[in-house]
Amino acid sequence: MKVAVIGAGAWGTALSIIAAKGGNEVILWSFDGEYKHFEGIESLPSGLKITKNMEDISLTDAWIMVTPAAFFRETLRKAKQFYNKQPIIVCTKGAELSTGCFMSEIIKEELPECEDLAVLSGPQFAAEVATGVPTGSTLAGNAKAIEAGKDILKLLYLTPTDDIIGTEMCGVGKNAVALICGYNSVACQGENDRAMIFTRAWNEVVDLGIACGAKERTFLGLCGIGDLFLSATSATSRNFAGGMAIAKGEKPEGTVEGIFALHGLIKRAEGKSIPTPVLKEMLDKLNI
Repeated sequence: MKVAVIGAGAWGTALSIIAAKGGNEVILWSFDGEYKHFEGIESLPSGLKITKNMEDISLTDAWIMVTPAAFFRETLRKAKQFYNKQPIIVCTKGAELSTGCFMSEIIKEELPECEDLAVLSGPQFAAEVATGVPTGSTLAGNAKAIEAGKDILKLLYLTPTDDIIGTEMCGVGKNAVALICGYNSVACQGENDRAMIFTRAWNEVVDLGIACGAKERTFLGLCGIGDLFLSATSATSRNFAGGMAIAKGEKPEGTVEGIFALHGLIKRAEGKSIPTPVLKEMLDKLNI
C-alpha cells in the first residue's frame, strides 16, 4: 500500500518506519521537513520518503494522522483538500483544548465525507517501536479501516474493536492519569496515598467513558490498562515526567498532552454531570 503519515514527531516517525519495514510505500509529511532521529537507527527504510509538500499525501491508499492534539484540527483543514476517500487511522491520543473534542470527533466535523475511520491506541514508547521491540495496540473502527490498519501496521500485535469512543477515552484518560501519577510521585505523602489517588483518577475516567457510550471491557485492553501501566509508572512517559517537573516547580519538556487531557475530560464530564474531583484537583494544582 501507499500510505501517508501526517506528523513527523517521535510517534509519527516510528509508525512510518514500521509501516515501511512491513512493505508499504510511505510518505511522511512534516511541516518543516524534519523528523525524529532515534538512537540505533542510522538510516530510514528505503520505502520511506519525507515531504513538506502537503499535496504529496493525495495519491495514497490510506492516511495515518499523528499530529499533536493541539494542531490536529488546523492540520486536517490544510490536508482535507487532498482527501480522496482514503481510510484514516488516527494515532493521536488527546483532546482539543478549546472544545474537549477527541480526534475522531474533529474528523467527523471537518471531514464528514470520511466513511472509513479507525483509532490506534496502546502501550507504545516510540523509540522502542522504531527499533523493533514487540508491542501491541487496540485498533478501533469499522471493518475497512481496521483491515487497512492491519495491512499497514502488520509488525504490531493488534486487537480489533468497534469501540472508537472507548479507545479514545482510554488514550486521553491515561495521559491525564499519568500526569497525576508523575506529580504525586513527588508530592504525595506515601505509597498508599499514591495508589489511592491513582485508582480514584482512573475510576473517574472509566465512569466518564461509560457515560459517553464506551464499553467497560475496552478499559481492560491494550488501550486501557496496558497503556495506563506503561505511562503511569515510568518517567520515560512525557506525561509522567511532566507531572514530576511541575511538582518540583520546573517547566516540563516538550508537549505534555496530559494538561490538555485534563481540560478536555473535565469539560466533557461537566456536560454529562459526572463527578471528577481528582481530575479537578489536579487541574487546580497546575494553575493552567
